[in-house]
Amino acid sequence: MTGLGSQGRRRLTRRSLPANGFAEPKETPADDLSLPGVVTALYLRTKALHAEAERTGIIRSLLRGEASRAGYVLLLRNLLPAYRAMEHGLERHGGSPGLESLSRYRLGRARAIESDLVALCGERWMEDVPLLAAGEIYAERIAHAAEGNGMRLIAHAYTRYLGDLSGGQILQRLLARTLELCPSELAFYEFSHVPDLDLLKADYRRALDQAGAFAPDQQAVVEEGAIAFSMNIDLSCAVEATLPRGSALVAAAE
Repeated sequence: MTGLGSQGRRRLTRRSLPANGFAEPKETPADDLSLPGVVTALYLRTKALHAEAERTGIIRSLLRGEASRAGYVLLLRNLLPAYRAMEHGLERHGGSPGLESLSRYRLGRARAIESDLVALCGERWMEDVPLLAAGEIYAERIAHAAEGNGMRLIAHAYTRYLGDLSGGQILQRLLARTLELCPSELAFYEFSHVPDLDLLKADYRRALDQAGAFAPDQQAVVEEGAIAFSMNIDLSCAVEATLPRGSALVAAAE
């Protein structure tokens, strides 16, 4: 993941790459060409939250090499509904001028997470690994962002997909070393159909900016980014708090 500080963050409550090659640049509205890109605006707004996310919860433990397999499994299981909601929303808005540049990407992280969960826990992972309230709330927020013109999905695509293509690649190597995960358990971070991840990341950033240029309220997209990071922090903390040693979950994952 890539601003609200930890003091000011409020608790939130319930309430793709084309098949062959990269997306072609699309013409953006002329009136928006002088505005800062939405990627830069999101980065600046969420910079403090990004730093907080790396210092808290299961993410902190993963980055320090202190997390258990059970903790990582629980995180994956609770990210899955969020990815399903995001990918469904982007597909739903595939014909809209604003989100077409994003919906043409087929990054398929939800399917990759499912594959990892089977490899890590077996076919009964849904019965063995709980879906936490924080995971449900996060997915519901993304589904809410997909309503109307769906432009707030830009913020969630920025938070998750650019994170997967950036820090996620570092985390993949860390997990392989500290948790001794094999490639079949790390499909979430693999983009095997893409020959150049740096090119994909740069191309996806452009697609996000192209989509953002069509947003009638770019500030709403930027604020949605802060919400997305806050929910990721809440989920990370919830995962860490749900992992007493000796639990059935620990036994299932280890």
